[in-house]
Amino acid sequence: MRTTRRTVLKVIAGAGVAAATRPLFSYGATGGPPLKIGILAPRSGVAGTVGECGLRAALWAKDRANASGGILGRQVEFVVEEETNPKDTIQRLNKLVLQDKVDCVQGIVSSGVSLAMGPAAEDMKALTLFWDGTTQDGTEESMPHARYVFKSTDNECEAVMASLLAIKYWRGKFGTVAGVNPDYTYGRNNWAAFQALLKRFGVEHKVVAELWPKVGGLDLSSHVAALKAAKPDLVFSSMLFADLPIFMKQAHAAGLFETTKFAFPAAGWQHTALKNDFTPEGMIFGHNTLYFAYPNASPLQREFVKHYWDAYKDYPNWEAERAFFAFAAYKTAVEKAAKVKGGSFPDKEAIIDTLEGIEVESLGGKARYRKDHVADQIFYQGFTVHDPKYDFAILGNVEVRSAEKLQKPSGMTFKDWIANGHIEV
Repeated sequence: MRTTRRTVLKVIAGAGVAAATRPLFSYGATGGPPLKIGILAPRSGVAGTVGECGLRAALWAKDRANASGGILGRQVEFVVEEETNPKDTIQRLNKLVLQDKVDCVQGIVSSGVSLAMGPAAEDMKALTLFWDGTTQDGTEESMPHARYVFKSTDNECEAVMASLLAIKYWRGKFGTVAGVNPDYTYGRNNWAAFQALLKRFGVEHKVVAELWPKVGGLDLSSHVAALKAAKPDLVFSSMLFADLPIFMKQAHAAGLFETTKFAFPAAGWQHTALKNDFTPEGMIFGHNTLYFAYPNASPLQREFVKHYWDAYKDYPNWEAERAFFAFAAYKTAVEKAAKVKGGSFPDKEAIIDTLEGIEVESLGGKARYRKDHVADQIFYQGFTVHDPKYDFAILGNVEVRSAEKLQKPSGMTFKDWIANGHIEV
């Protein structure tokens, strides 16, 4: 199976059939029959910290709901399982649905896993809300008419936004470009999207280097040396795992930041690791659907960021928003569907009907599911600055765009949208 965006390439050591059928832990509920939600999230390996951030937000959402009476009077219980490779994760999905009899499944960071798990969940008629997973094969949607599976925003939203910012603010300031992108479909799709948008808007450029580091590889010196030799005006990179801070340190040491512009659309997964002493000001930096220090943040976001800092002495990345949105959308859909049924707990089909088109307040702002089960959320990017309050780079002026303007509309292919769709710089 081809690896796609946010794929967890490092499988947990020793994770076999036994591990695939044993829950990591269960959060109990009190009073009355619990409403059980299965959570599938990576907690080790290359995406372990990402999954942990999402899980922390999901737990916060659950605890807030339970403190207010749960969902329709039922306390919420999580049954948490590990997301690893597609085969084992599907086994855990089967266990959650058939053995634990959860009412809903949420989670999944890797689109490599979700691409395989989506059809399995659909066959089982298991209501599933992905945090970050899509069912895209490359840029093409493989499940355009899903009934039970709800997906994240398309893989390329952040690359499209970073490309548009580069065109908006740097047009005429670069002629040569280079790409250093992770060697799997997400990296290749992002690099292709960047070049397609430059072409769409008539930005003349010459590609002087295309570099493909392996995901999780920590020796990036050869790629830095190649960039140094190529001397591009602009480097575009969709690196987003633990290799990104290492690349930045090595690029800084090589003096790349003195002469080159950088656009990193997905750097927000590593934002607190990108320290001021090796991360330059003025680079395009993507935080996806949650920017922890957004000046116009809602009271909900401010409450969550404070909780996260108080509890973990860290600042959350966008996986927290994805997890919160899945929980909030499900809770709201259950409650709205119940009103239609006169207050009784709705069945799964009624919940699904209500999820289609639903809009809720999430940590990053208003978020909704389209009728085709693709999420529309708010994306945050901008240019890095150094602030003495933080030892890592943050954003200066924050650019905010809805996924409505960053992903292909329902029924349109990515290629046709890039070539002929309505796209605003």
